[in-house]
Amino acid sequence: MDPNVRARGLHGYHALMQELGYDPAPLMRRYHIDESALSTDDSLISLRAATHLLEASAELTGLGDFGLRMSSHQSLDVLGPLSLVIRNAPTVRDALKDVIRYLFVQSPGIIVSVDERPSRVENTVAVSVEVRLPGSIVTRQNSDLCLADAHNFLRLFAGENYELCAVSLSHQPIVNRAVYERFFGARLLEEPSSATLYISRKTFGANVQGANASFRQVAEDYIFRHFGIAEQSASERVRQALRRTLGTASCNKSTIAGLLALHPRTLQRKLSEEGTSFESIKDEVRKQLALEYLRGTRMPLGQISLMLGYPAQSSLSRACRQWFGATPLELRSEHP
Repeated sequence: MDPNVRARGLHGYHALMQELGYDPAPLMRRYHIDESALSTDDSLISLRAATHLLEASAELTGLGDFGLRMSSHQSLDVLGPLSLVIRNAPTVRDALKDVIRYLFVQSPGIIVSVDERPSRVENTVAVSVEVRLPGSIVTRQNSDLCLADAHNFLRLFAGENYELCAVSLSHQPIVNRAVYERFFGARLLEEPSSATLYISRKTFGANVQGANASFRQVAEDYIFRHFGIAEQSASERVRQALRRTLGTASCNKSTIAGLLALHPRTLQRKLSEEGTSFESIKDEVRKQLALEYLRGTRMPLGQISLMLGYPAQSSLSRACRQWFGATPLELRSEHP
């Protein structure tokens, strides 16, 4: 079943479309989004429909930076009760932990992850956002919106201690690179990989401005009473770890088990209980990332093969024919 998203996630959509001189109603009808739902913050709408809506709006207006522009119409309040928890967390690190733990209240299809290990940008912590939907779907505008919101929220939390060192996208830049670099105030990494903010370690450990522990406890109690806690399955934790390590020497069952603080046999048992296996999940992650890289970037096929952990480009070709019945070049030509 496709995930939903709270209607508050589209805050500012009407205002932006009208500001640009377009009537939002026809596109909303096309994707079966009830306009009245947007006036009720807790209404649920299809995340797939919302994602299609943003892509279609960018195409209609001719603005490749539509998602970035929409973020300027949003505030931390789009996260509802979660906003009260994270704005009152002691540190940015704690706020991000809360986001990871409670973002399912906003949408189980929007995933935030934090990687404190040494990354492609020295002395930084990688904060990534993913719009996760089954099947083949273009998520560029929604991905950009989520990344822009994360940037704005982290800047709000850290105040003068906010240092964004670099940013990467989940797709090839839609507009001039300078547009992204001007928006984020940081360099855009050359090759797309994931929607990621590389914040300084100083920022990661910074105190949240004006945090109030009592308010945070009240908000957490509210979320727990009304929504419970979304415990991640072993397969979901493995999937997230694989996305971070695919293409590296550490992308094997033993290392992944270690990252999850599990013995390899315990991990194997948990995955078996969930009806899957490490190799099956690894294949699923490769399949999803292959589509993202082939359709969302112009990276050479040899580089994509290495990023997916294949020893040669021929391995990627065989996998694509098995998964999709098409070669990598044929898949890329479908989305020029």
